[in-house]
Amino acid sequence: MEARLLTIARWLLQASLVVVLALTSLRLLLTRTFIEVEYRTPNFPPDPYGFTLEDRLYWAPIALEYLLNDAGIEFLADLRFEDGQPVYNARELRHMVDVKRLTQSFLTLWQVSLVVIGLLAVLFWRTGNLTLLRQGLRGGALWSLGFMLGLGVLLAVSFSFVFVGFHRLFFEGNTWLFPYSDTLIRLFPERFWRDTFIAFVSLTCLQALVLLYVARRWQPA
Repeated sequence: MEARLLTIARWLLQASLVVVLALTSLRLLLTRTFIEVEYRTPNFPPDPYGFTLEDRLYWAPIALEYLLNDAGIEFLADLRFEDGQPVYNARELRHMVDVKRLTQSFLTLWQVSLVVIGLLAVLFWRTGNLTLLRQGLRGGALWSLGFMLGLGVLLAVSFSFVFVGFHRLFFEGNTWLFPYSDTLIRLFPERFWRDTFIAFVSLTCLQALVLLYVARRWQPA
């Protein structure tokens, strides 16, 4: 029975590592630094409706701040351009509520998974099963690499398939579709999201490779 429980614990460790590596990448992308780097990448598409780089660098971090803080949608609804027009329309605001709910859920899952990994590591350590801990770390790294490489292939074959599939999975109906003249599209055009997915896959693979290296080098006594 003990051996079976330890095996289940190892599998849980591997699954939790997949979640943590992926959501760590997400958290790294939810930063002003990523936004600034992305906007300055070569040939990033200009806004045909008039946003300058400075405009984007002003408004985009505010949208990001809303996703990470505890404020209600009035945080965005009260924003106005210089001419008094609202920055976001009602449809955009409803979508941002959904995005915030999803973002906060992901971040909560990230934190819970970190705690689970910590508890499992202590369990393996206290019971003297360091070999199982090493196997769990290696397995989590390999699983993550497998998932990310698969996602990378899908992105290479058809970004639209991945992008549309993601939104259909996490959002209802067509609530995520907007005219090109809306602020959300002007701030975050398709190029932004394509680069974000590529960065997500790359960061997760990098973390997994580091973890795999550590697991292979570590030889428990």
